[in-house]
Amino acid sequence: MKSTTLFASDTHRNILLPEFGEGAAVQANQHLIIDGRAGMILDPGGHKVYAKVLSETMAQLGGGKLEHIFLSHQDPDIVAALNGWLMTTDATAWAPHLWIRFIPHFGLDRLVIDRLKGLPDGGGTLKLGSTELQVLPAHFLHSPGNLQVYDPVSKILYSGDLGASLGQDYIEVSDFAAHEQFMKGFHQRYMASNRAMRRWATMASKLDIEVIAPQHGALFRGKPMVKRFIEWCAALECGSDLIDQFYPGH
Repeated sequence: MKSTTLFASDTHRNILLPEFGEGAAVQANQHLIIDGRAGMILDPGGHKVYAKVLSETMAQLGGGKLEHIFLSHQDPDIVAALNGWLMTTDATAWAPHLWIRFIPHFGLDRLVIDRLKGLPDGGGTLKLGSTELQVLPAHFLHSPGNLQVYDPVSKILYSGDLGASLGQDYIEVSDFAAHEQFMKGFHQRYMASNRAMRRWATMASKLDIEVIAPQHGALFRGKPMVKRFIEWCAALECGSDLIDQFYPGH
């Protein structure tokens, strides 16, 4: 699979990088946002894909500069190779403040530790070129410290594990009902509760979203598909709603 351009204008590009994973590791998407000559890589992945993702990122940037590394939460499929990224670039890594003391356990060198910065629970903004990217809360979906990125230029919401699907062989959802089988089990087990899902859905429904791009599996394109996914999240029982089934004697 080649890199897929999700949005492009004269000064702004959003790129889904090729699938570099293999073996037993869970499939994971890496996304790149470029504004002018400045770039941000989102959830860059683990050691197995590091060299290839770094090479493709630099190729896409051309003579530009990687300025930001965004980490939506603390999982190894997101942050395991962070030391390599910080040692080979001048980028600043941004992660939820809740995980700043835990991420160094992946082996951050003391020379780069000061370039790992915490983001507040309520999110905020990150400047990329001439664009203000919005950092949004998505707590307990699935991490207790979980953040997402909304790009107001492309109108893409990078949703992390929310919207993840496993096992399908396409990169864009065309039939939501048929696609549900690939994401329902994941969401029921990994998302904390319907209350958390509903709170996120209320926030997301107020955004002007053209694409929801998860960290695993296929993306949702077009306002009808985006609306369908948000409504599905708001209605789904998951996590602690289903806790009785995980205990003997239920």
